[in-house]
Amino acid sequence: MLRITPQRCLVRPFSISRCLKQAQPEVKENSTDEQKFLPMSRAQTAYLDRVIRVDQAGELGANYIYAGQYFVLANKYPHLKPVLQHMWDQEIHHHNTFNNLQLKKRVRPSLLTPLWKIGAFAMGAGTSLISPQAAMACTEAVETVIGRHYNDQLRCLTNQYELQKPDGSHGQSEEVQSLTKTITQFRDEELEHLNTAVEHDSHQAVPYKLLTEGIMTICRAAVWTAERV
Repeated sequence: MLRITPQRCLVRPFSISRCLKQAQPEVKENSTDEQKFLPMSRAQTAYLDRVIRVDQAGELGANYIYAGQYFVLANKYPHLKPVLQHMWDQEIHHHNTFNNLQLKKRVRPSLLTPLWKIGAFAMGAGTSLISPQAAMACTEAVETVIGRHYNDQLRCLTNQYELQKPDGSHGQSEEVQSLTKTITQFRDEELEHLNTAVEHDSHQAVPYKLLTEGIMTICRAAVWTAERV
């Protein structure tokens, strides 16, 4: 099996290519889950693949959104620089974690990965060019969708993955428990970003309603597509 070692990216001096590069894989020992539980159904396995695929694509998109925001705002608005850096660092960690899972589980990435990169950077930079408040409205909208998306996944993992053991008892495998823990942590951090955006005047963006509703619609469509394509 393969594991990616996450790399923390620094931005002094700023370099998009360095901060968006992918980590290098390392060899990891096999899990013993298959010895403790009966095999999952095809539907359960397919759903886990979808979770990893869409979450990797989503965190890639978030990485590029914050890259676009940082590129436009960091030097022009110095008080926002540490705020953006903190959120971006967390997204880089999220992205690298799902890169790791994608390689480890041999899950096919979204075929639209190049589109996610271009669109996400354009969204982050474009809203930042409007105003800092518009950039924060973008963050609020994106994190609202992602928080709900992660909650949906957590409900499914909790309710649909009580696996049977050879002795007839039931429980959750280490794989499912680990994925649930990861998604829970990332969900909480995404909601922290949402609160940060509100604290930094996202509601003062003009036009606030148009921006947030439009971006949430785009994000919901991207999530649906990345799960399937």
